[in-house]
Amino acid sequence: MDFDLSEEQRLLKDSVERLLADRYDFESRKRYGREPEGFSKAMWDSYAEQGLLAVPFSEEDGGIGGGPVETMIVMEAFGGALALEPYLATVVLAGGVLRHAAKPEQRAEWLPGLIAGENRYAFAHSERQARYDLQDVGVTARRDGESWVLEGEKSLVLHGDSADRLIVSARTAGSRRDRDGIGLFLVEANAEGVSRRGYPTQDGMRAAEVSLSSVRVGAEGVIGDPSGALPVIERVTDEAIAALCAEAVGAMDRMHRLTVEYLKTRKQFGVTIGSFQVLQHRAADMFIALEQARSMAFLATMMAGEDDAEERARAIAGAKVQIGRSGRIVGQGAVQLHGGVGVTMEYSVGHYFKRVTMIDQLFGDADHHLGRVARMGGLIAA
Repeated sequence: MDFDLSEEQRLLKDSVERLLADRYDFESRKRYGREPEGFSKAMWDSYAEQGLLAVPFSEEDGGIGGGPVETMIVMEAFGGALALEPYLATVVLAGGVLRHAAKPEQRAEWLPGLIAGENRYAFAHSERQARYDLQDVGVTARRDGESWVLEGEKSLVLHGDSADRLIVSARTAGSRRDRDGIGLFLVEANAEGVSRRGYPTQDGMRAAEVSLSSVRVGAEGVIGDPSGALPVIERVTDEAIAALCAEAVGAMDRMHRLTVEYLKTRKQFGVTIGSFQVLQHRAADMFIALEQARSMAFLATMMAGEDDAEERARAIAGAKVQIGRSGRIVGQGAVQLHGGVGVTMEYSVGHYFKRVTMIDQLFGDADHHLGRVARMGGLIAA
């Protein structure tokens, strides 16, 4: 198959990689992480200026009409730089909901601020009891005249503490684990009844616990079918997993490069440790795992836009399995070949391993998705 990028895609790749190379070295990342919101507002503005926030949106909505490949390019670059900004939360997750479910007039109202970097969004779907089950929704939404009233708790809302708006899933009908009866609602983060508790995650990112107490949402805040949102949630989650696969490849590639460079310069017993054959074999194993992950990330990217939900889910689950396995091989190899310095806060390798480990956990770890592949009967349909 032809995996060459188009001229426009190469320009996007060069642009984002140059921006991050100039302004996102590891020391800068540590400084950005100490800012009040846990990331660089200046970098977020730069992403907007370069059109990165417009990548997946159609030209009619003010975007650049990109697709999964363009998102892959951006996310892989972010993985290599360990970028902290809420691109996944705002553009891929919340933006994905708006692309697939919002009415044209809603997109016309909400997307310009997102694309310009003026408004940040978060997708509040996960709940404590649900684990990886997307249809397990306990937050309720009851109709009150023309409005809806939301009650309940959301957990691990990515960058939910710094978002201006939340897209909240809530049950409008049925029991907690029914596939039907789930709606999506746009909630202003400062609305009456909304409370948020933000915290750092182990990889340096941010998340929040969100409480909703009699939060009123008008009819204009209902996104799509108020009782049939699960297919949209599943599609957006598949797209997010594909994006995370690309980010993980960027992080693994950087870990492998740092490790090979270290093997070529670190000396023991008067020679560079890279001259020891057993360490060369370990580095080769890391490279094989990286290339396996890269191939599956390509598959996830190609399948992210597939309309057949079952075929798309099968491919995405298979990619997530390989990403989790490769991340462990590459991360453990990088840390162990570096020795003690590999787990210090001052050195970047351990931080890459933390991010790859968190990516494995997001939206289902390798074991969870291996079970999904088994139940679906293979990787792709015959």
